[in-house]
Parts: sequence; C-alpha cells; structure tokens
Amino acid sequence: MKIRMIQFAQGCRSLGLLAAVSVLTACAGNSAPSGSRHSGPVPDGYYRVQKGDNLYRIGQRFGQSVNTLAAWNGLRDPGQIEVGQLLRVRSGKSTRSTAATPAPRSSTARNNSANTPATASRSTPAATGSSRLQWPVSGPILSAYNGSTQKGIDIGGSRGTPVKAAGAGTVMYVGSDVRGYGNLVLIRHTQAMLTAYAHADSVRVRQGEQVSAGQTIATMGDSGTDRVKLHFEVRVNGQAVNPTGYLPKN
Repeated sequence: MKIRMIQFAQGCRSLGLLAAVSVLTACAGNSAPSGSRHSGPVPDGYYRVQKGDNLYRIGQRFGQSVNTLAAWNGLRDPGQIEVGQLLRVRSGKSTRSTAATPAPRSSTARNNSANTPATASRSTPAATGSSRLQWPVSGPILSAYNGSTQKGIDIGGSRGTPVKAAGAGTVMYVGSDVRGYGNLVLIRHTQAMLTAYAHADSVRVRQGEQVSAGQTIATMGDSGTDRVKLHFEVRVNGQAVNPTGYLPKN
C-alpha cells in the first residue's frame, strides 16, 4: 500500500493525529515555508532537517511536542518538512551546542543501534526479547512488505474477525483521518517501536488506553480499501520495517 498524506480537517484536532501523520508519512515535502531554507550556519535554537527526519522524531530529539514545533514554525501540515529546512526547536535564547546539535550518542546506544532494525531497506530485521510480537490475526498474506509501495503486510480474513494487539502498549491514535488506511489504530510498544492496524470494521479501544498482548482492539473490515483485510505495519524509530521479522514463523 502506498502511504500518502491526506488533506486534514482544518487545524489537526489532536496530538494523536499529528503524531500518527508524522510517523506514517515521509518527511520530504514539496515546498518549505518562506525563508526556512538556508545554506549558512544553523542559528541558535534551530535545527536543519536531515534525510530521514520527521517532525515527531525531531520533537523527541529536542524534547518538544509535534504541536509545539508546528506552532513555532507555522506548519499547517506537520508532515510537510523538507531536507535542508530550518526549524525552530527551542524557545527564547539558547546555545548552539544544545539547540542546533543533537546530543552525542553514547557508545552503548551506538552498539544497541547496530542490532536494531531501523530502515525499510532491511527486509528481514532481527527481533529478539521485548521486540518480538504476535500475529494480530490468522490468515493468508495477500501482499508482502517491500519497503517502498508496501510498508507493511496485508492479511486476508472475514469481516468481523477479531484483530488482536501484537504486543502490550499504549494506544496512541484511533481514527480514520489518514487516507488509504480507513479505520486505523496505532499502538506504541516501546519508545522506538509502534504497530499500525488499518481497514478495521469497528474499533474496540480508545486513544490513551493501555492494552495487553492479544487483547482485541478492532475487527477486520474493508474501510478505506477494496476488500476485507488487515494492513499491519511495524515502525521502528519512525521507519517501516518488515513485520515478518518480528512475528513467529507460521
């Protein structure tokens, strides 16, 4: 499934929607706000967008919410930021060392990241321990992950089949505002990992709710698509990865 931005109901209604859109869309937009692209040094309190960034990840890096960054930078569409764009990430005066440059990563973090799948190009990432998930539904794989046009897997089934949480976590978004996903549920499992469940017929959880692994969160349907199926994605640090690398072998 090709992931596309929607034209939102004016003024996105909640942080959950903003976060969902930031996570599920690419960071590059068609244009940058006037005066936001520069080739010179980064001013104090600002950050230059790098390849692979999105507003949600930048907010996590600098301790700001998506809402705050969108307001500071006059972003009507939080999904539309561009490589090279300057974004304000601090309020008031701050030093360049804290505002414009992310904190250096420790050797432990670097070692951990080497074993953590974070890019869509890795077709079968390793998954161990707390990152191991369970199948949300049982059914045939209709479409496999390819990392470009298909950011997850499509699982076939019948309308009304219970959709289970692939792991314990917090529901960060419930809604139908993201075009191409229909009724969508996003669950955050760790600081780095979340799962997406699209095309639900009905949803059984609410935003902010804590869920356990195997808990029914929705039922299968065909909202936003042409047949009954579950579109299931796994995101690590905002990047789509192959879900089958995190699921038990059939």
